[in-house]
Amino acid sequence: MHASSTDALPWWKGAAIYQIYPRSFMDANGDGIGDLPGITSRLDHVAELGVDAIWLSPFFRSPMKDFGYDVADYRDVDPIFGTLADFDALVVRAHELDLKVLIDQVYSHSSDQHDWFIASRADRAGPKSDWYVWADAKPDGSPPSNWQSVFGGPAWTWDARRGQYYLHNFLSSQPQLNLHNPQVQDAVLDVMRFWLDRGVDGFRIDALNFAMHDLQLRDNPPAPATGKPRTRPFDFQRKIYNQSHPDIPSFIERIRALTDSYEAIFTVAEVGGDDAEREMKAFTQGETHLNSAYGFNFLYADKLKPETLCSALAEWPDEPGVGWPSWAFENHDAPRALSRWCEAGDQAAYARLKLLLLACLRGNIILYQGEELGLTQVDIPFEQLHDPEAIANWPLTLSRDGARTPMPWQAEAGDAGFGSSEPWLPVGEENRVRAVDVQQRDDGSLLQHTRAMLALRRAHPALHHGRVTACRAEGNLLWLEREAEGETVRLLANLGGSTLALAENAGRGTIIASVNDADSFALPPFSAIVISL
Repeated sequence: MHASSTDALPWWKGAAIYQIYPRSFMDANGDGIGDLPGITSRLDHVAELGVDAIWLSPFFRSPMKDFGYDVADYRDVDPIFGTLADFDALVVRAHELDLKVLIDQVYSHSSDQHDWFIASRADRAGPKSDWYVWADAKPDGSPPSNWQSVFGGPAWTWDARRGQYYLHNFLSSQPQLNLHNPQVQDAVLDVMRFWLDRGVDGFRIDALNFAMHDLQLRDNPPAPATGKPRTRPFDFQRKIYNQSHPDIPSFIERIRALTDSYEAIFTVAEVGGDDAEREMKAFTQGETHLNSAYGFNFLYADKLKPETLCSALAEWPDEPGVGWPSWAFENHDAPRALSRWCEAGDQAAYARLKLLLLACLRGNIILYQGEELGLTQVDIPFEQLHDPEAIANWPLTLSRDGARTPMPWQAEAGDAGFGSSEPWLPVGEENRVRAVDVQQRDDGSLLQHTRAMLALRRAHPALHHGRVTACRAEGNLLWLEREAEGETVRLLANLGGSTLALAENAGRGTIIASVNDADSFALPPFSAIVISL
C-alpha cells in the first residue's frame, strides 16, 4: 500500500473483515461447541490472510434459542464460550496481530430471560414497565395489530402475568425492546460503553431497522405477489409499521456521539428488507451516523450476475454525505455462495473468481469463516437441525445450519481438527478435504489465492478505496474501473460458462491479477483479469 494513500483514511475505510461464528470456529475444551479460547488459538490463521479486523458473532450469556441473538446478559460471556477473562485475552492477542475486534450488538430485542424483561412483565407500573413493547388485546382478544414475525406466525404473544400482548419480530422468546424510551437507549449505550472500555474496536449492529415500531400499532398492508414462493406469513406483508421507523436515525446519532468519544471506532449496521437501500443511506448519512451498512444484495442471490454487482455499486456513489458500504457474499444467515451460484463441477474455478471480485469492490469487504477454503453448504438431516427457522418451516426454508458447520482445520483428524469428537453440527465430508492444513501446503490452493487477492487489494489504492469510474454489464462480461491517487485499474470478468473474446483494446495494460487462465485476449469460463491502465 502506498503510505500516502491510507495515512489520511480511518483504518476501516476499505477494510477486509473476517466474520467468526464462535460456535463453529474452534473448540478448546472438547464439549462440541467452539469457544473464545479456541478462537484465540487460531487467530494466527486469520492474521495471515491479510484482513484488518475480525467480527465475532454473539458470545453473550443466552438461552441460545436463536444461538446468541437472544441475549440474557449483554455484559457477560455465556459459559459455553468461556469467560470475560477469555474475551480480554482474545482482544489482547488480536491486537498483537494487528487485528481490530468488532462484536455484535443486538439492540432491537433481548431474550425473555433478560432481567429487564422479567421486571417489565412483572408489573405494569414498575420502573421497567415500558422497556418493552406491550399492548392491550383488541376487544375480541386478538393481537393489537396484524404484524407477523420473521420466523413465522404473529409478532405478538399473550402474557397472562401482565394481561397484555408483547411484540417480538423474531422468536416469541425475543421480546422487542422499546427504543422509543430514552431510558432504554441509555441502557444499551451503557452496554456499548462496557465493551468499548474492554478494548473493542467497533460494532456490527444486528437488525437495526427493527429497533423501533409504529406507536399507533397500525396494520401492515398486504404485499404484492413477486412470483417467488412465500414460505412465511411475514412474506405476505409490506413491513411499513413494525420496522423502518423514521426516528431510528436519531438513535443512531447517539451511538455515533458515543463511539466518536473513543478513538477510531467502526460501526456497521445489518439492514435487510424491502427498503434496505434507502435505510442504509439514512443510517450512514454524513458524519453523525454510522460508518457503514451492509444489505443482502448478494447473500440471498440465486446467481451472481454482472448487473447485480454494478447496480449494488451504483447505490453508493463517491459523493459528499453518502455513506460507505460494506459487502458480504456469505454469512451465518445465508447459504454458502458456491452452493447458490454455480454447479458443483464449476465450484473450484468459481471460488477463485468470487474472491477476486470481492477484493475489487468499493467499500469494506466481509469474508465469512471458511470462505477462504471454498466451503460449500452442508446438507443437514432434519434430526440434526438446530436452526429454529429451518425446523419451523421444514422443508421449504434452506437451513442456516448448513453454513454454520465447524471449520475444518485438519483433513485427517476425526473431528477435522475442530477440537471435539462430537461437534454440535457435522463438519460435512465434502468440506473435510478443504481443510486448512491441506491448503496451507498447496501453493495453488484457494487459501493461498485468498491471501494473494487481499494483498492485491491492499497494494493498490484504486482497489482499496478508489472511486468507481465505470461499471457495465455486457451479457456475462463485467467491466469495472476504479481510480485513486492517479492509479486506474480495470477488472474484466466472465461470470458465465463460455469463453469470451475481448475487444482489441479492452485488455490493454499491465495485468496485475489473473484467475482461471484469463489473458488480455480472452476470458475462459469463470475467469477474470485486473489491469493497471
